[in-house]
Amino acid sequence: MPNRNRLLASLKANDFSLLSRYLREVPLDQGAFLEERGERVDAVHFPQTGMISLIVEMPEDGSIEVGTVGREGGVGLTVGLGSRIASVSALVQVSGTSLSVSASRFRAVAALSSQIRDMSIRYAESQTGQIQQTAACNALHDVPSRLSRWLLQTSDKIEDDTIPFTREFLGKMLGVQRPTISSIAAKFEADGLIHTHRGQIELLDKKRLEKQACSCYKFIDRHIDRLVPKSGSRK
Repeated sequence: MPNRNRLLASLKANDFSLLSRYLREVPLDQGAFLEERGERVDAVHFPQTGMISLIVEMPEDGSIEVGTVGREGGVGLTVGLGSRIASVSALVQVSGTSLSVSASRFRAVAALSSQIRDMSIRYAESQTGQIQQTAACNALHDVPSRLSRWLLQTSDKIEDDTIPFTREFLGKMLGVQRPTISSIAAKFEADGLIHTHRGQIELLDKKRLEKQACSCYKFIDRHIDRLVPKSGSRK
């Protein structure tokens, strides 16, 4: 079974074998909800490709993104620690694939493996830190800085400099009106930072985008790397 997920790669062979017999590769279809806020978690997902947005929805104000998940992480892992209800919604934004297991199976395996429980705790800490930083970023930083941070993070997650998103979607994720995003994107394009075409955004100059981005970009990246190492440790 192919495995590109960093969390799974961090498990030792014995612990991975406990879980791998239940893992199934499933498609992640753009627009699909993997879990919904306040609802029961049915499955745990370990993305291999694609990207998932963690969003908070407000009936009167729409939704805003508070975090993202790529192949460095997972969705629903807190069921291994006893949680059963989703605290945020998980929406597939870039199609890909995931290795998935039912919540009940993952809970049973976590009960047998201290390393899988430790992995779940580490990732919960990582995700909480990302959500807190993103919330602060949305409240305190200007839209150009936040847009730059979001573009860079998404590019890192999907490992591609071409991002399949519309300006309307970006506005929803950043919590601003579409005209605001259009104006900033037009300036970025005029400055040679990005190129937009038919629902896609191509990053042309990532080094200059990094200078434009707020400090949250590097902070979140370092925070994830500390808790979810890039190099696998399976032995």
